[in-house]
Amino acid sequence: MRIAQIAPLAESVPPTRYGGTERVVSWLTEELVQQGHDVTLFASGDSQTAAHLVPIVPRGLRLDNAVRDHNPYHLMMLDRVQRCARDFDVLHFHVDLLHYPIFRTLGTPFLTTLHGRLDLPDLHPFYRAFSDLPLISISNHQRKPMPPVNWVSTIYHGLPKTSLRQGDGNGGYLAFLGRISPEKGPEQAIEIAKRSGMKLKIAAKVDNADREYYETRIKYLLDHPLIEFIGEIGDDRKNEFLGNASALLFPICWPEPFGLVMIEAMASGTPVIAFNYGSVPEVMENGVTGFVVGNVDEAVAAAGKIGTLDRNAIRALFERRFSSERMAQNYLEVYNRLMAQPASSALAAE
Repeated sequence: MRIAQIAPLAESVPPTRYGGTERVVSWLTEELVQQGHDVTLFASGDSQTAAHLVPIVPRGLRLDNAVRDHNPYHLMMLDRVQRCARDFDVLHFHVDLLHYPIFRTLGTPFLTTLHGRLDLPDLHPFYRAFSDLPLISISNHQRKPMPPVNWVSTIYHGLPKTSLRQGDGNGGYLAFLGRISPEKGPEQAIEIAKRSGMKLKIAAKVDNADREYYETRIKYLLDHPLIEFIGEIGDDRKNEFLGNASALLFPICWPEPFGLVMIEAMASGTPVIAFNYGSVPEVMENGVTGFVVGNVDEAVAAAGKIGTLDRNAIRALFERRFSSERMAQNYLEVYNRLMAQPASSALAAE
């Protein structure tokens, strides 16, 4: 099958550090290549892939201080895809919504995986206007705010079984991995660690948009013997960081569409203590891969029980539910359904 994967340009594919969507695009692309498909990746020029790479910009736009607006570069990429669209059996977009007007009547089957939050009111008139186009959700909860649209399938993210090894958790610390922002719950993570009497290691980036929050709400909390702020880390350090942790804290307070770090922890055999928001109850298996809790008090109590969980069972559940092999197979089923439809008809929603 000739497949085009169209990635965001903010980060390389895969990203060198933070970047959930680009990381998932990489895992999917490499798995499809491994399964024998002819895959072309439209992405930044510093991407690393076994697929055919079509570089749109020299490097991920977040690393280019001269770039202020990403949209012109994404429109350049869409023009490039449009000019060679007929070379592919299917086009798979990961860039939200800019491509809809261009590709709606082009004829080549295409679908879009929505990776972000969908509870923003400005999105809803747009999706009502393009309600026939096939969409993939990354959790069932992600769909809830949307008007009626053509949901084709929910496909959970998956990562290669070999990307993270199971760790023993002997580091004796709690881990927080991701981004410093209010919705990710770093304040709550710090409180949980202090009340549990356990060391907390924070591996997280601080975006410019969250710089004031970090300076005014987080920085002073880091001056504590139980708290260690590591900063942003890449994949080369993630296995050690997660594998040695007693548990990952995921105290979110927003409608998380998926939460990639949860399955990264599972791949490391590390239990997750997560607040019950968004996709958490879909991704987690309470009492097996960790504990789904409602507040800080419950999280503190859960921290005292993490030793009762079986890290082998956590790893086994990851392999069964969240491998890149399973993710790719689910997407291939959708690709085949799309290709079987007449060019003039939309793929029927599930």
